[in-house]
Amino acid sequence: MNAKKVILILLIVGTVIALPFINRQVFGTNAKEVNVSTLSQRIISPSILASGFLTHEEEVMLSSEVIGKVSELYVEEGDEVRKGQLLLQVDDKNFIAGLEQSQAAERITSIDIERQEIRIENLIRQFVRSKSLHEQKMIGDDEFDTVSNQLDLARIDLKSSQERLTQARAQLDQVTDNLSKTKIVSPIDGVITSLDIKVGETAIASSTNIPGSSLMTIANPASIYTEVLVDEADVANIEIGQRAEIVAIAYPDQPMQGIVRYIANTAKVAPGRQGLSFTVKIDIIDAGDVVLRPGMSCRAEIFTRQDQEVVAVPIQAIIFEEDRSALRSEYFIFVNDNGIARKTKIEVGISDDEYQELMSEIDENIQIIVGPDQELRHLLEGDRIDTTVVELL
Repeated sequence: MNAKKVILILLIVGTVIALPFINRQVFGTNAKEVNVSTLSQRIISPSILASGFLTHEEEVMLSSEVIGKVSELYVEEGDEVRKGQLLLQVDDKNFIAGLEQSQAAERITSIDIERQEIRIENLIRQFVRSKSLHEQKMIGDDEFDTVSNQLDLARIDLKSSQERLTQARAQLDQVTDNLSKTKIVSPIDGVITSLDIKVGETAIASSTNIPGSSLMTIANPASIYTEVLVDEADVANIEIGQRAEIVAIAYPDQPMQGIVRYIANTAKVAPGRQGLSFTVKIDIIDAGDVVLRPGMSCRAEIFTRQDQEVVAVPIQAIIFEEDRSALRSEYFIFVNDNGIARKTKIEVGISDDEYQELMSEIDENIQIIVGPDQELRHLLEGDRIDTTVVELL
């Protein structure tokens, strides 16, 4: 093939490619290609979206009340446990020694009291004889006073010993209580969700406020629920008893059903969020095949009103404009007027994720421009359009 033929072929191909552009420039078509659809009745479920996580209503974090090394550990993470079940044993040798010491101190003090009581009885008899002799002038005042003082001092010593006995018994009770605290038992029926201690490690008393004093966490798997944060602008539309659909991030295709059971009375500033939010708790009534685990991130769609069948348009077809002079928002759609885009003001009502209720009266046969989004956002009143009719799902 010679050079002239190659050049000729390239010219023909170039002309074919450029022909649509030349046609638009020369003949002035320059129409925007858009998708159109007619109005239709839709069932809309007004809802509010919120994000949060799964957590347990009944969950306890166990800490030791005494300091000591862990000598026995009877459970592993994931084990089911019953209320009162022995979970962990802190080395009790020192506590047993302390108990024996306290018991001995109590016995010694009790013996001292018995001896002092006998001595007082003897002193009382001696005092009675001395008093009789003193009245008969058979002994002097000094001898009588000596016996009387000995009786008074003996009674004081007895009272002091009785106080020491009270103290010894209190010490014994405390040591006995501390010994009982070396055995960690489950306060609830549940599952070990985390185990933070090993045999040989030192259990730290929770009263020390030292980080890391947690031994393990137990939760009742039947008490799992969803906790989400709702923006203050939406919380007025939420009521206890409303239906919700919950999707865990780990199971995006397996929605769960729930019911709103709690709405916080006080707003809070949540980390990473602007403005105020309210905590909303949602009970899971049907988890399906989802394996629920506390801490899972999730999204909840709370349905704020009953399903309604209304005339609706896709949300992406609605143009939102803010009228600053009137301090209000205005909504518009573009309609097809014989190949010309016409901007039409509308009133809107309830909405869901995809559709918005159209409250304005518009001819049901008129074609509404629904996309593509890029063309729709740059569309102007009076633009020429080439339309493709699409059926909305």
